[in-house]
Amino acid sequence: MQACKKARPTPSPGPWSPSAPRVIAVTSGKGGVGKSNLVVNLGLALARQGLKVLLIDADLGLGNLDILLGLTPSFTIHDVLAHRKTIAEVVVPGPEGLKILPASSGIPEMAELEPEQKLFLLNELDQLADHLDAVLIDTGAGISRNVLFFNLAAQEILVVATGEPTSITDAYALMKVLALQHGERRFRLVVNGVAHPEDGQVVYRTLLRVTERFLGQEISLDYLGVVPHDEALGRAVLKQQPVLQIYPKAKVSRWITELADRLWASAPPAPTAGNVKFFWQRLAQSPM
Repeated sequence: MQACKKARPTPSPGPWSPSAPRVIAVTSGKGGVGKSNLVVNLGLALARQGLKVLLIDADLGLGNLDILLGLTPSFTIHDVLAHRKTIAEVVVPGPEGLKILPASSGIPEMAELEPEQKLFLLNELDQLADHLDAVLIDTGAGISRNVLFFNLAAQEILVVATGEPTSITDAYALMKVLALQHGERRFRLVVNGVAHPEDGQVVYRTLLRVTERFLGQEISLDYLGVVPHDEALGRAVLKQQPVLQIYPKAKVSRWITELADRLWASAPPAPTAGNVKFFWQRLAQSPM
């Protein structure tokens, strides 16, 4: 991975229609890999490029994006699904123009959405399309039905893993289920919390070798990069603020900003046939 540059080119809008927001699921096979922190800071980095960004906390029974941002929302996605509030009424403002759709915490029935709830949520999110450029979905970890739903409903899947063997194994298991059972073929990888950039390459090559051997050459695993271990991130968590905001010159802040640049500058994949996506009506009308 190349060293961070002081001057960054403005990412091109890409070959997708501006009428449909770009929806990216940030997911993992194993919990505790720093996925939620990455969502918050990637979202902030994109917002700083002038993009209108929504973060969806899709760990519906154990949401924590609001905690990481020091927010105390009055309502959550549970109120939307219970038809007490609309999506627009529940979305709360975050730092530097970010918007957050908070999840509930400690509500067991939210752990598994019913089919009609999923369809209702798809339709509700469509009402926000005119006001968004990007949506980052912080999924839960593992291969539960909720995790699979949010991955399949996104246009892009960004897998977060660490160098731990369990994280690598579980990341492969998640991609295997999405590929073999649901036809997903393209994934991106970020390796988090590594001591050296070379460690990320090791994780990537390991996952690439396993996916090519057992899932076939048609599976695409693109390496987006690493997020290095940095004590500044832990301090930011304790202060309930994004590390990009309170420690903008920290090593981890520079690398996350560069990740966001590469992510936005890269072309999104075409929608997977057979899987209903967020903003699917607009995507169906948009040339890809």
